[in-house]
Amino acid sequence: MPSNQTLYLKGERNIEVTKQDVTLGDIVSFECSDKTLIPKIKALRILKIRKSGKQRFVISILKIIACIHEKYPGLEIQNLGEQDIIVTYEEQKTPAFIWHIAKTAVVVLITFCGAAFSIMSFNNDVDVTKLFSQIYELVTGNSTDGFTILEVSYSIGLTIGILVFFNHFGKKRFTVDPTPMEVQMRLYENDIQTTLVEDASRKEEELDVGQSNSSGGYRS
Repeated sequence: MPSNQTLYLKGERNIEVTKQDVTLGDIVSFECSDKTLIPKIKALRILKIRKSGKQRFVISILKIIACIHEKYPGLEIQNLGEQDIIVTYEEQKTPAFIWHIAKTAVVVLITFCGAAFSIMSFNNDVDVTKLFSQIYELVTGNSTDGFTILEVSYSIGLTIGILVFFNHFGKKRFTVDPTPMEVQMRLYENDIQTTLVEDASRKEEELDVGQSNSSGGYRS
């Protein structure tokens, strides 16, 4: 191998795997001018998970570089991704279709009831019914029976406002921007991943250079 050969690698912050023999190709992407080298490096084992069930590991990029240098000591490596990679192992299970339907129905029911309760609580707090009645009598001079153009417009406008705010209806997206829910979920995921990495570092559970692990080494 030429001494000036450079391997570029990029790993995401969080990777989910479904097999117990985890190779470098499962968690990191590679690029090199020598295309024959990439499949060999991808096949190197970095982690052996011996226990079943859901488990999570934090692997330092130095551990990955050490794994590669053990086989190719003269290879120059450039990291373009994360410094620490969270590997989550979960056995591949396909739940029954009826279970997907049941979970979807429960989520829809909870969301509908929660949104309806929030809207009704807000309307009661500000006494929207009384406010609309006063506005209607002020403009028309007639008393209201509680069902006027104001209530209809308010209901339609509330629905349109919710759709515009959440930026999608069903599978149709109004703009290319992420929805507020997607933004909050990404922020939540980033906070969780940062906490996992920091906790693993403080507890010295991060798989780093020269550190063995109870789930198996990285030799292939």
